[in-house]
Amino acid sequence: MPTGPETTIAKVEPLTLARAVRGPFDYRLRDDQSPVEVGTLLRVPFGRQSTLGVVVALAESSELTPERLVEPQAVLRDGMPGDLVELARWMAAEYCSTPARALTLMLAPGARSGTRSKEVLVAELTPAGRAALDGAERLTDAQRAALEAVAGGPVVAAEVGTARLRGLERRALVSLSRQAQPRRPTIPAVGARSASPPPLTPDQGSALAEIGAALRSGTSQHFLLHGVTGSGKTEVYLGAVEATLAAGRDAIVLVPEIGLTPQALARFEARLGPLVAVLHSGLGEGERYDEWRRLRSGEARVCVGPRSAVFAPLRDVGLIVVDEEHDPSYKHEGDPRYDARGVALHRAEQQGAVLVCGSATPRPESISTLRRLSLPDRIDARPLPPVHVLDMRSQHHPLHPRTQMALAELRGSQGKAIILLNRRGWSNFLSCRACGRVWSCPNCDVALVLHRSDGLVACHHCGHREAVPSRCPDCASAALARHGAGTERLEHELRAALGDASFPVFRLDADSAQGKDQAALTLSRFEAAGSGLLIGTQMVAKGHDFPDVSLGIVLDADQTLRFPDFRAEERTFALITQLAGRAGRGAAGGVVLVQTLAPEARAILHAARHDSDTFLTEELERRRILGYPPFASLIRVVCSATEAENAAELGRSLHARITSGGLDAGALLGPAPLFRLRGRARVQLLIKAVDRPRAIAAVGSAVDAEAALASRRKVSLSVDVDPQ
Repeated sequence: MPTGPETTIAKVEPLTLARAVRGPFDYRLRDDQSPVEVGTLLRVPFGRQSTLGVVVALAESSELTPERLVEPQAVLRDGMPGDLVELARWMAAEYCSTPARALTLMLAPGARSGTRSKEVLVAELTPAGRAALDGAERLTDAQRAALEAVAGGPVVAAEVGTARLRGLERRALVSLSRQAQPRRPTIPAVGARSASPPPLTPDQGSALAEIGAALRSGTSQHFLLHGVTGSGKTEVYLGAVEATLAAGRDAIVLVPEIGLTPQALARFEARLGPLVAVLHSGLGEGERYDEWRRLRSGEARVCVGPRSAVFAPLRDVGLIVVDEEHDPSYKHEGDPRYDARGVALHRAEQQGAVLVCGSATPRPESISTLRRLSLPDRIDARPLPPVHVLDMRSQHHPLHPRTQMALAELRGSQGKAIILLNRRGWSNFLSCRACGRVWSCPNCDVALVLHRSDGLVACHHCGHREAVPSRCPDCASAALARHGAGTERLEHELRAALGDASFPVFRLDADSAQGKDQAALTLSRFEAAGSGLLIGTQMVAKGHDFPDVSLGIVLDADQTLRFPDFRAEERTFALITQLAGRAGRGAAGGVVLVQTLAPEARAILHAARHDSDTFLTEELERRRILGYPPFASLIRVVCSATEAENAAELGRSLHARITSGGLDAGALLGPAPLFRLRGRARVQLLIKAVDRPRAIAAVGSAVDAEAALASRRKVSLSVDVDPQ
């Protein structure tokens, strides 16, 4: 709410990361410091320094006398909408964090560095200049050329010659002014896109009709769009966004990773034009700032992006779409460790908006809580590709004979294939054949992964790197063994065996995708190629639409089954099903080959049958028996320190506080040791609770009570509600 004549106190949350410091703090506003409202960004004195702060409330009085209150140093532009302030406070409580940390996620890009709009000098022709071109004044050839360049409309002065235009300005033949020049992202377009909507299938029409009715009702309703791969979920999203805009409201479209943004952006921009903006960390800071400003001003009304786009500063959100809602990438790893799916649901309820979560492999949590809309068939009634499970237990070559034959045939027919190997690098680890030494990270209790093209062994947790050894430092043996294979090695071997100018091999993983737009460029090159292979980690299995891909291959399909995680079967099922969905979308059809050491595994067999209903039914029953989500909530607390005993001591203290807060001791496991990470010893506590609000409150209270003591002992605390 805006300040009134009697409102002089701003309650400000200083944006400090210290968990022990909790606001808000009162600041006295001067009469000239206006307008100030909830969400306004201020620079305030705080202790011995100045910092940014966000106004979270306004008041007419304070517990402190006016003389004891200090004034903000400056009222800054680019504050956030008031609804995001409320969202931040909810996130702080829900994820056991602090309001300041949550508010920091919602700042305008570059707020701390002072990023501003880019301005350029623009020249426009005056009536006198038009008359001069018609012969009213004498002009040199250079002056005439400059006026003719400006005659067609406003022109950036530097493109014509600023000095020459300054001279013409003095003669009143042109006018010069500084204008903002938007820095629009240039992202390589990927995937099919159309400016006009295609005819909807009956199932699409039915789903869109239900979403449209919810939009018209003005109430927050939540849907799960459960559609097989290739069933046209994106077209339903587009129709829902168009209906939202027609109703005068705004929309957010979330995708799980930056790599999927180009395809989604291309489709929405083709239909909606400049009303669409994109937000993600892969853009330059200036690009992100200008896109944020377009959304904040209402110039753009649809935001497309990964999880952080859920904080888009739109004025009136009427629809939030969460595409590929099963994907764990929606979980944020920093503090607060929010889940964008949960934040999207809360923001939809807060705004009276409709939430649409879509997936071919939805989470059990979504199946049990969201209203289900079904798309059971592919567009044009094309069949799902047959999936063949290949038993690798008696095989010694990384590729099954049937896989080798299929690739050879594909090369002969100049087709396309996507190959999934969810492990990057060249080899899993190196060992000495003589003494058995394994090269491990000095900071983390994990083996180093070989990246041969870089000549390095690297840690995928902390980023430690060292040169590939030529011999063992323990026994001086030069007999070093490489174990396992990753995407880098697979690319090398398949390029040597199959690749040439007419059959290129592309790789897409976290290593090859480094750098601005590299993932989008790789995907666009694969799309443009007449034939070839796309090899990669799970990035290649997510949401891509390439109709000419006829072969899908999953290597080491049971790898995720070996993870000590109750979601292991769900992840395995989703990964195979999603990769299978990339094949056979065109008229030629396709086939999928799944290599595994566990051919009888439940998740693999159900994925091979494209049977998500049976898998989800069985998975929900298993979780009900074991008391896992959605039938209970999990909370993990991790204590880390350079000294193991300090971490363990804090873990024991937290255990005592949480149980004394009324939580059943049987619902609390630990403290138990975790592997060392980034040079710090760690212990964890795990809470499994049916009463979610009570458990969150007990953990949050215990962590807040221990925060100051933990800081003095140099022990770090992190809380992960709904760990992934």
